[in-house]
Amino acid sequence: MVKARRVLITDTTLRDGHQSLWATRMRTGDMLPILGRMDEIGFYSLEAWGGATFDSCLRFLNENPWERLRTIKQHCPKTPLQMLLRGQNLVGYRHYGDEIVRKFVLHAAENGVDIFRVFDALNDTRNIEVAAEAIKEAGKHFQAAVSYTISPVHTLDHYLETAHRFAEMGADSICIKDMAALLSPFHCEQLVRRLKEEIDLTVEVHCHYIGGLAPMTYLKAIEAGADIIDTATVPLAFGASNPATEMVVTALTGTPYDTELELDRLFEIAKYFEGVRQRGGFSRGVTSITHMQVYSHQVPGGMISNLESQLEEQNALDRLPEVLKEIPLVRAEVGYPPLVTPMSQIVGTQAVLNVLSGKRWQVVPDEMKSYLRGKYGQAPGPVNAEVMHKVLGDEQPITCRPAELIDETLDRFAEEIGDLARNEEDVLTYALFPATARVFLERRRHGVEDDVFLTQEQEADQTGGAAMDINHIRELIAAVEESSIAEVTIEEGDTRITVRKGGEAAPGEAVAAPAMAAKPAVPDSYFVVKSPMVGTFYRAASPTSDPFVEEGDEVAVGQTLCILEAMKLMNEVTSEVDGTVRSVLVEDARPVEYGTPMFYIEPLAANLFEDAEVEG
Repeated sequence: MVKARRVLITDTTLRDGHQSLWATRMRTGDMLPILGRMDEIGFYSLEAWGGATFDSCLRFLNENPWERLRTIKQHCPKTPLQMLLRGQNLVGYRHYGDEIVRKFVLHAAENGVDIFRVFDALNDTRNIEVAAEAIKEAGKHFQAAVSYTISPVHTLDHYLETAHRFAEMGADSICIKDMAALLSPFHCEQLVRRLKEEIDLTVEVHCHYIGGLAPMTYLKAIEAGADIIDTATVPLAFGASNPATEMVVTALTGTPYDTELELDRLFEIAKYFEGVRQRGGFSRGVTSITHMQVYSHQVPGGMISNLESQLEEQNALDRLPEVLKEIPLVRAEVGYPPLVTPMSQIVGTQAVLNVLSGKRWQVVPDEMKSYLRGKYGQAPGPVNAEVMHKVLGDEQPITCRPAELIDETLDRFAEEIGDLARNEEDVLTYALFPATARVFLERRRHGVEDDVFLTQEQEADQTGGAAMDINHIRELIAAVEESSIAEVTIEEGDTRITVRKGGEAAPGEAVAAPAMAAKPAVPDSYFVVKSPMVGTFYRAASPTSDPFVEEGDEVAVGQTLCILEAMKLMNEVTSEVDGTVRSVLVEDARPVEYGTPMFYIEPLAANLFEDAEVEG
């Protein structure tokens, strides 16, 4: 006879739901009217923060993510709030110093986070140690997540060993994080049963729907002893998101695992979010053939959506099938990392670059180089020696905990951002996303700040249906002209505004072409370095650094010429020839299109030929 026990539900609508389906574009104002009713439902927790929400608030919504957290907590005093923390990466895409990690966790706890779900993309538990200590010191719940994937090195023993280490670190619960929807029902049953037998901790299961296995996987997990499962309200469920709450609650009603949640109240919430979906023009979660192919290419649905966006930006959406074939090859070459942030972005971007450039491993982002250097942690499996040598030469990867080599302090970031920061939260925001945060803080200083409490309807009412009114645009121009910012681009709905010093673009006007220096006459012998992607051109590693190269500099094969910021990563462009830089064709911090000429290099062979003519 089955022993009755209530299965608990974590609602992911406010974080993973709209991150997976709506590119994390739901505004705080669209959450506010329904938060009180969500708080009354009886969820185990509301996943409301972390992941990509922090970055998106700043980058796309012009909202303060800290204020969002405080606001949700104020309206949901009964239900614990949960966040997704990427270990030493926090909510960013690189490792941060230990002091930054500790301070971030402290402020998150003080502002309303009760449960911290912490994972490392490589299941390298060393990358979770400092965050775990900080969570425990703050008196909050430390949920350690095991990132699930399929590979020759990801065995049942691997997951159990990882979970045992988490328990030794003081975890309050264990989460099986199936971000790619690869966890099959019977493998899940086996894993959950072993966890419950060997570790005396609560077990939560987090699956994405994508190919459709998740509901069956949840049922087998519950039968094996899982205590909590993750779902989203139906307008933000299915597809790349999680299974629908209403479906799971109905399936368990009247069973020994009854969730005791009221369907009528759940559907009230669903109807509200359906209105948000319709007004915002957001898509439903659907399963396509490409999504179903996750079982062969193992690319998460959310990652596929990101790849589609990246390729569309590069005017190469038709090459998605090639990229999907390339991703498993890259993943195997770099030791089978789970395809979860940031490794999904790193592996996916490398695959895109391999395909678009036509030369595998010719353009390698800084983040991929850092991964191969061991700066993200220990690769799960062996890295291809040829790839390692091509990217790093004779350099040897590090073996210590990566954060031990990071020398950065909050004071340093406070000094850099100066009086733009009003408090320590602003400094942390700048430490995590320097360029994006500076734009946000500059806009705030000049009063160009959206009201985070406006819903889509209220915003449309105020602007007559347009995303931005003319006063907003004028304020944006003033902010740029009076600040140190060279350029700001704002996208609202179908409107895109780009403002650069000395000029402005009208609503809906195409963004101006990259500012180019006058092209000199180009000898046929010169090598033209063209942009391998759409992105932003940077001559130096940072605003305070010297340019990588100047006109007249001699360069060698493999030497860095510039950085292109694209697809959320910093991509170094290196020289393919030995020679002399004759022209730098793009101004610093300017956008470039695919194929834009950036440098003219006179190859060494041409130099020798000209010298011979002079001597003769």
